[in-house]
Amino acid sequence: MLNRLLTALDQVLPAPTAHAHCDGPCGVYDPASARIAAEAAVSMTKKLLDLEVPDASNKAAYAKYHNTFSRYTAIKEQQAHLAKEELLVLWTDYFKPPHLEAYPDLHETFWKAAKECSAVKVELSLEHANGLMGHIEKIHNIFWATKGKDVPFTTVS
Repeated sequence: MLNRLLTALDQVLPAPTAHAHCDGPCGVYDPASARIAAEAAVSMTKKLLDLEVPDASNKAAYAKYHNTFSRYTAIKEQQAHLAKEELLVLWTDYFKPPHLEAYPDLHETFWKAAKECSAVKVELSLEHANGLMGHIEKIHNIFWATKGKDVPFTTVS
């Protein structure tokens, strides 16, 4: 009954068709979310590399070490994955053919950044973590240039 009423109403007063060039309203995209996640992965990588392995005969210290190592690793992997998700949304939803014309290496830049996210997850490497930050900085600069703005790349750490 309600369905027939709504169908009849739609025929009399049809709703206008909305068109958008992206999944969300313009202005909601920002590479800062990827940067923040990548910075967390860098931080966890540094913390993991700084952990001292205690003597195995000290069971309490050994258990604490493994617990801390596991937590830091989980956070590093979650944040690297989040950075990848944020980058992929930016790549697939914000950037359009005119951007690719202006920045011919755009696809390769994002591809390398996504691969670096995976490397940060798989390995315990400050080189990969810092490499990811470098890719995100390049994406940040391209993104803001497409908006005609000069927004400095700032990190928390």
